[in-house]
Amino acid sequence: MTFNTPVRPWRIHKRVLPQHTDYAGVMWHGAYVQWLEEARVEALKAAGCRYSEFEERRLEMPVVGLEIKYFKTLFHGEEVVIDSWAMSRKGIRWPWISKVYRSNGDLIIEAKVDLVLVRLSDTKRNLLRETPEDLLAVFSSLHQGPIDD
Repeated sequence: MTFNTPVRPWRIHKRVLPQHTDYAGVMWHGAYVQWLEEARVEALKAAGCRYSEFEERRLEMPVVGLEIKYFKTLFHGEEVVIDSWAMSRKGIRWPWISKVYRSNGDLIIEAKVDLVLVRLSDTKRNLLRETPEDLLAVFSSLHQGPIDD
């Protein structure tokens, strides 16, 4: 799983904390999923949109696909960089690619997350095949990557 990521990434820095690890101090594989979500939410915020705006409009972007390839192990206390890219929409899916690197540049994981846009009603979730016009600008900004480093 190698992805072509043509634009500059959205970037966050993290540290492996005790709650991310097993009893041996090794990063638990499932904790990466939380980091992937945090990276997407932070990118959205940096692009000028708060996730709470989605909630106010009764919109959600649930995960419908997740692939993670693990290359190296992380340990308690290590610092990492998470680079993420909002890729072009593919049908109804909004794919994100993320890579986690150790501070020395070692690639730790590579992940692809597919999201869909849904509107909540009182009884169900309705898949939105057409994106609201104002959100197209937000998604375009996310796809282009950050303006400054």
